[in-house]
Amino acid sequence: MALNPNTPHATRSVSQEPDAESAPVCVLIFNSSDPCGAGGLSADIATISSVGGHALPVACGAYARDTARVYEHFALDDEAVTEQARSVLEDIPVAAIKVGFAGSPDNLVAIAEISSDYPDIPIVSYMPDLSWWEEDRLDQYLDAFKELVLPQTSVLVGNHNTLWRWLLPDWEHSRPPTARDIAMAAEALEVPYVLVTGIPLPDQFVDNVLTTAQTVLGNSKYEMFDATFTGAGDTLSAALTALLATGNDLGTATLEALEYLDHSLDAGFRPGMGHYVPDRLFWAQPTEDEEDDGAEDQSSDDETETKPIEGFVMPSHDTKH
Repeated sequence: MALNPNTPHATRSVSQEPDAESAPVCVLIFNSSDPCGAGGLSADIATISSVGGHALPVACGAYARDTARVYEHFALDDEAVTEQARSVLEDIPVAAIKVGFAGSPDNLVAIAEISSDYPDIPIVSYMPDLSWWEEDRLDQYLDAFKELVLPQTSVLVGNHNTLWRWLLPDWEHSRPPTARDIAMAAEALEVPYVLVTGIPLPDQFVDNVLTTAQTVLGNSKYEMFDATFTGAGDTLSAALTALLATGNDLGTATLEALEYLDHSLDAGFRPGMGHYVPDRLFWAQPTEDEEDDGAEDQSSDDETETKPIEGFVMPSHDTKH
């Protein structure tokens, strides 16, 4: 049906009561802004949207970084973090919470106080590599995270080396700690589940293990990529949080999150002069067959005359007096 371009468009009606089963689940994120889009809130929003959730991003600060390194981080005031989160939580039902890099111990205090008011919401905590930070600030942050956030954490996610150095700093064995060793240390801090990633294996493989202190619940082995990525941990933890929010059990959510990350890395790209970045919208990219079909369609279109759509004929640029 042709529309008259000179008449105002009719207002579309939007259901005031959306179907709860079809509406995306809402996931609250505490993380920092990353201007290069590799990690932080950028990664979380893209990932959660990609797996079917609705991201509620609470900014805790901002990185000054590129795709190669972090130069500085500027933390927001804890009151700003609190106001952002409580405004959302009082308005929107939240199905799960992800805690990424909060930037300061004060912000961790705020997050812990907020989370304690919502004990039924599962929390996925991700600990990134913070070796770029000044040692005294890093130690204060890690101690605060242990004391305040880990006791409320449902699943802790982190790279094997990062969690080892943090939770088992006095490890003296000749062998590296297993995922269960790390889970035992986490259980002492009241964390029931740990997803340990990047455990080195022979022949250029790495293992990713979901475990408790008592038993390994599952693992997924992947071949290492011949590239250095930034943002993989944020991508995995955000995907896991969103998949848990949709009602998946922890084992299924973990497996699907790891598969999602693997596809994102496989389609990864290098936007700058530094590291590669996961393509979290890999599924939206055309396949080779689709590209070939598109080229054929374009060739066919070029051979036909383009006709204006009725009712949308563009007026002449000539000015008439």
